[in-house]
Order: sequence, then structure tokens, then C-alpha cells
Amino acid sequence: MSKVAAPGYEAPLWRVTVLSIFPEMFPGPLGHSLAGKALESGIWGLETVDIRGFASDKHRSVDDAPFGGGPGMVMKPEVVDRAIRAAHRGPEPVVFLTPRGRRLDQAMVRGYAARRSLTLLCGRFEGVDERVVELHGVEEVSLGDIVLSGGEPAAIALIDAVVRLLPGVVGAEEGLEDESFERGLLEYPHYTRPADWQGRKVPEVLISGHHEKVKVWRQRQSEAVTRTRRPDLWQRYAAAGNRIEEGSES
Repeated sequence: MSKVAAPGYEAPLWRVTVLSIFPEMFPGPLGHSLAGKALESGIWGLETVDIRGFASDKHRSVDDAPFGGGPGMVMKPEVVDRAIRAAHRGPEPVVFLTPRGRRLDQAMVRGYAARRSLTLLCGRFEGVDERVVELHGVEEVSLGDIVLSGGEPAAIALIDAVVRLLPGVVGAEEGLEDESFERGLLEYPHYTRPADWQGRKVPEVLISGHHEKVKVWRQRQSEAVTRTRRPDLWQRYAAAGNRIEEGSES
């Protein structure tokens, strides 16, 4: 096992353990920017576990051909089982990153951030033997309707999403409330100086100094972009009766 954390810092707010056959992929991007600074300061801790270390043969084999035939290989149950037993601590289930899992959303991320720790299992090849998934009550999670070469990029995305919600990571924490998905909507468009760029002007309301009108404009923009780009989100939002009333900016 390998740990990455601030020297001498014993109690991070949140700790994640990642089981992978490529532990060297971590922290990767998580070692930079906000997540990297938070890791360095000890706000969160990272531990990696090399699944190959639990193989019993001299070749450190972690996979075998699937029963029933077909292409690809399957991660062996006894190897993954030993890795989980060695690494997993706590009552929460191990989270297995797999395309067939429940699609990750911001509500799930908030739930993971509320935990003290998280254990992530990164699959490879055609996946993990179903028996070890059943034995450990593994929670299956998908990054989206895409297929990756392995669970590591999905794990990195999940960790990054959680870490930025931890206290002290994002400077202006109140800004988290306006982000996409936090209120069931996508985020409104943003503008900065200059006010006139290549003939394209910033909407007048944003330079009016009228904070209430700006608030209403942003809300309407969020509603419009959500309705157009994510009708599934819009239907849930509109059904909850949250839609802004016409003329409410006056």
C-alpha cells in the first residue's frame, strides 16, 4: 500500500483508498490545483493499493478467461477479494467504478463527501468476477454512458468532485451553491472584461448594478439552458414547481 498525504498530518477530513492494478496513476491530476493543494495541506488523504500484490503466482496474474467464452479477460475473485479485505475499513460499501453502475450525480458526490472515508475499486479488462461483487456488497457506480479502458479515470473524476466540496478546499464556498446540478439546473453563462469583445457585448443587466435583476436573469438563463440541453433535468425541476415566474424581476 502507498499513502500520499501531508507529512505529519494524522487526521484528514476525508480519506480515500483506491484499489488498482495501476496505482502509479494516482494522484495524477489530483496532485495539482485545488485538489493537490488540499492533499498537500492534509485536508484529504489518499492511499493506493496494488491489486497485483495479492496474486499468488509468480506472474502476479489478476485475470483469467471468462466462463462461457467470449473476448477479453475477467479479474479473478480470489485476488480482488484479498485486496478488498486488506484495504477496506469501515461500514460503508466498496465503490466499484463500472459502466453498468448507477450513474454518478452531484447528490451522490455530496453523500460521499459526508463520509469520513471511501474505498474505490478500479476494474480492468471485461470487469470483476460477479461473485466477489456479491460477497462484499459492492456499490457499482458509472461515470456516464461511456466505456473507459479502466476505472482509474472515473475514480479520479469522482475523487476530484468530492474533494472540492470539503471545507477549506474552494476559497469562496458560497459559489458552490450556484454551480450546475446544485439546484437541479445547469449553470448560467459567465462573462468578464472587456464588456465589448469583437462586437459581442455583455448583457446589459450584468453591468446594471441591479443585483436583484442580475439574480433573476441568471435564474432564467439556467432554466433556459437546462430546458434545451437536459430535458430530463428540466422535467424534474419543473415538476417540483421551482420555475421562476414571469415578471418577477420587476
